[in-house]
Amino acid sequence: MHVVTLRSMAFHTHIGVLPHEAEIAQSIEVDLSVWISRPPGAHGSEGIVDYRELYDLVAGVVHDGHIHYLENLVERVADVALGIALVRRVRVTVRKPHVALPGPLAYAEVSIEKSADA
Repeated sequence: MHVVTLRSMAFHTHIGVLPHEAEIAQSIEVDLSVWISRPPGAHGSEGIVDYRELYDLVAGVVHDGHIHYLENLVERVADVALGIALVRRVRVTVRKPHVALPGPLAYAEVSIEKSADA
């Protein structure tokens, strides 16, 4: 299997449960890795997943309305990515750097791994 990864895709979106988070967009980063099962004897672009398709599916989920939790976002991205014919497994990580906590924090991060067989 081949693994294709898009790392640190940056988006601005409405995410969080606090009232101001529904009104003010925040920065997030998304990593997406997909494990691709290429057909035996595949040549050229046969059995290849287009990076643009992966980026567009993440952007579509991110910009599909207010998201309350990072956990919801990673689930949605994983499910959509598993809908691509050649994708057998996915790993999605989302980082939110500006979290309202009482002390210093680089970011909050949530990851998920899912398989098409599960």
